[in-house]
Formats: sequence, C-alpha cells, structure tokens
Amino acid sequence: MSHPSMANRSAVINVMVAAAQNAAQSLVRDIGEIENLQVSKKGPADFVSTADTTAEKSIVADLQKARPKFGFLLEEGGEIIGEDTSHRWIIDPLDGTTNFLHGIPHFAISIALERNKEIIAGVVYEPVHNEMFWAEKGAGAFLNGRRIRVAGRTDMADSIFATGIPFFGRPGHKLFLKQAEVVMAQSAGIRRFGVASLDLAYVAAGRFDGFWECGLKPWDIAAGSIIVREAGGYCTGVTGKKDEMVTGDILAANDVLHTKLQRILKKISKEMAG
Repeated sequence: MSHPSMANRSAVINVMVAAAQNAAQSLVRDIGEIENLQVSKKGPADFVSTADTTAEKSIVADLQKARPKFGFLLEEGGEIIGEDTSHRWIIDPLDGTTNFLHGIPHFAISIALERNKEIIAGVVYEPVHNEMFWAEKGAGAFLNGRRIRVAGRTDMADSIFATGIPFFGRPGHKLFLKQAEVVMAQSAGIRRFGVASLDLAYVAAGRFDGFWECGLKPWDIAAGSIIVREAGGYCTGVTGKKDEMVTGDILAANDVLHTKLQRILKKISKEMAG
C-alpha cells in the first residue's frame, strides 16, 4: 500500500519502511496463530521467540541488501560491526513481546539509523492498524503521509502520560509506584500499553502528552526519540539532560510539559534517595 508522501521520502526512509512492512507480514500472521496456542499448557512463549527471530532476520536481510556496509545493533542478534563503522542500524523486530504473547494486537517494529553515534532516521511501524511513523533529521515527523506534531497542551490536569512499569522485583519498582501516584494525582491519567517505541510515536502524533520510563534498551527508544524530536518535542533523560540512549531512562513531551514533568520526577527521585 503506497502513501501519498512516498515521493517526498528519502531513499533511506523508503528502505527502512519496506523492511518493516516486509517483516510485519509474518508477525501479523503469527499473532493470529497465538490465539490457538493460548489454551495449550506449553503456551506460546517458544512460538513468540521464533516470531521475533524470524522478523529480525527478515529486516537484517533487507537492510543488508540495500546498504551492505552498515553495521547493526540488534535486540536478538547482538552487535554486528559493519565495514562502514560510522553507520549502524538499531533494530527491535518486535517491541511489545508480552502483548504479542497474549494475543494483544499492540506491538511494533522499530528501526533506527545511527551515523557517528547520532540517530539520523527512525521508523516505528504498527502493522495491525497499518500505522507507519517515520522521521529523518531536519525533515519533520510523519504518520503515513501526514505531518505530525506533539500536542499543544500545557496544563498537567488536561494531559495523559504514558509510562512503563518495571516488573516486580526489578530495581526501580518502588520509585515507579511513587512517580505514578504523584503524576496520576496531577494529570488526566496514565496509560501503560507496554510498547515504548509506540508510546514515543504516540507522543510525536499528539495522542499522548508525554512519556517516561526507566531502564530501557537503545533499540526501544532509538527510532521513537528522533520521531518525537522531529515532531517538535523534547526527549531527554528522566531527571537530567544525560543521553537517554546511554542511560535507558527517557522523558518525552512538548517543551512546557517536559519541564513540568521533569520537575516532578526529579523531586520524587531526590525524596526517595534522601
């Protein structure tokens, strides 16, 4: 299915979009199968890890064909050093595995391109609704053929924030519960959809007013972060300006809400630490 803005997309975005669409076909087929597996004792876990690996192999093959010298940072396959060491693809072939495992149709493929340690292009594809979010440095952010912008809301009380919950027993669980309690009291609500790349894409499209989460991996946030920035939003570490790609702690929103939410989260961190 082609979109009206195909003509304005750069060659590299077209390559990323095609790789995501290609890999999505098997994922959409597989999630249909999962419903049949829910009833078996063994359950769908093995099936999902196969789906994940299959999608990753498909994406790698497509990208290697188009740009044979680039390197890779992969969720499943680790790091592959390319001949061209300045360029690297960062890929999550199935963001939202837990949703996928339960047959919940909310998951995404995330592909980013890094040049000299800076993300220069990103694609987040949600195949169930055929929503392709993409951005390239300096060229704006798009959903299919339409330009997207972060929401203009400035009042916490009108705003909806997305987040991720650390699994029980993982570090940061207590801190998160406190963050959620305070943010819920001051906002129109919190959503927890379980797919960081899509949470970021939804912030870029103005659906969520902001998103924060700690302990993420580079492939969870690489593509989403450039889409937010190109949509006019701010993307930083949760409590400081530190690089979210390194720390895995991310906060994304428009400029006004970013400041407000960061102040709240900083204060909680200080209190919990002290």
